[in-house]
Amino acid sequence: MWNETRGTASLMNRAAGKQTGVWQESPLVGADTLLKKHQAVATAAFRLGERPFLELVNVRGDTRDAAFIHAVENVLGCRPPERPNTIVQGNGYDMLWLGPDEWLVRSAAAHDATRTAPLQAKLGAAFAGVFASAVDIGSGYTVLEISGTRTRDVLARGCPLDLHPTLFGAGQCAQSHYFKASMTLVPTGADSFDIIVRRSFADYFVKIMLDAAEPLML
Repeated sequence: MWNETRGTASLMNRAAGKQTGVWQESPLVGADTLLKKHQAVATAAFRLGERPFLELVNVRGDTRDAAFIHAVENVLGCRPPERPNTIVQGNGYDMLWLGPDEWLVRSAAAHDATRTAPLQAKLGAAFAGVFASAVDIGSGYTVLEISGTRTRDVLARGCPLDLHPTLFGAGQCAQSHYFKASMTLVPTGADSFDIIVRRSFADYFVKIMLDAAEPLML
């Protein structure tokens, strides 16, 4: 979700007083017109938007290692979830279970492109001497948000998961796909979800989801 370039779009590094050559650009830039058109006519049935520039860090480690648990708690304010497909919340971050030794850490607020991967740097420093890793993947993904009374119906048109609210609700997460695009799905309320999707699929994802939602928005 950031690009390196030279030109008028670059941001000013105030500390150094120099052009950084870095600017933030949403992966949905190709679908911007379509997305704005949708949002102008969106109803209570369904609405799609983006939560751009969140920090996303892939963490690997062993929950049997007390040093790993301690390092995560010091940085995030929470322990890594050990129950499959669950989420825990810390001090400004949430941590999603992806596997027995793998998690996705996500910031609640957008990332400033003039700062280089601050969360990854904090975790990397905390993991010094620990058999663990923290890899910044924020530039390769974006987070979409969907809501509305027909949201689960829209998802069901392209996602094989059982989305009934008694089975899949807040505090859970799941890796799946929507039509041909892989995703990580996060319920955020009774009729709302966050969707973490690869940058390379983001444009396709928005177009196919809006197409699937159109007959359900009446």
